[in-house]
Amino acid sequence: MPHEYRIQMTSVQSPLLANPIGCTLLLGYEPDRGVFAAYDLSRHTTFTSGSPSVQVNIETINQALQNGISFETKSNNEIVAGVRSDMLYFYSQHALELHRLGEDATALDVISRVSVLEKVGEEEVAQLPPERRRVVQETSRWTRSASFRRQVLNAYDNRCAVTRQQLRLVDAAHILPVDAGTQSIDNVRNGIALSPTYHRAFDNGLIYLDYELVMRLNFVAVDELRRLGMAQGVDAFEASLGAIHLPFNPLQRPDPYFIRLANEHRGLK
Repeated sequence: MPHEYRIQMTSVQSPLLANPIGCTLLLGYEPDRGVFAAYDLSRHTTFTSGSPSVQVNIETINQALQNGISFETKSNNEIVAGVRSDMLYFYSQHALELHRLGEDATALDVISRVSVLEKVGEEEVAQLPPERRRVVQETSRWTRSASFRRQVLNAYDNRCAVTRQQLRLVDAAHILPVDAGTQSIDNVRNGIALSPTYHRAFDNGLIYLDYELVMRLNFVAVDELRRLGMAQGVDAFEASLGAIHLPFNPLQRPDPYFIRLANEHRGLK
């Protein structure tokens, strides 16, 4: 069909073997989008010879590319999940329960809405059975995080704001960290793209961002490292600091409000 992808299973034999002590995933992969189509293995363990295949709607793949994860209900109530590559770990943790959502129309409706970042009332979630409530909450958390990461990295052209390097080694860091409470939000203006080393340095208060959007060394933290005899390399580390690489769009640049709260949270003046 023109609106479907077909995943052939011609290189494996029926019945498919499952890991007796862990999860076994049945996946197809669309390389142009970096998205998996994920199936309930228990529904496809056996199949006829010839040209066996499973299908997924193209729109399911496109929605997963946009939001991280999506769901498609087949006529037999089977749930097929579209899973973007960065969400594969989440899917593998919750695959069994996600595929059971076809048995619960209410849970499926709620999780489909949170997967596209639609706001869902707490009272709706509270009515779900505990296990499905937990999966809905986890789906909401992961999709928000995945959306935040994509927005931040796209805004910074996948470059570290400090070193300007790409190399696919860049994180999306919160300026005001999540552990600061409800004032920290998954908004691109509360985000900054940083290489892993500078991300850890930022989160641990070794470096900080000022109102002029200059990344600076926290000399109080450096003095503590020197006291511990662990300051070797700090001069080379500081050499990369300075005015950060900014998003082209001014509306995606760090918000002074989050900078102020972040520095207060870390005890910086």
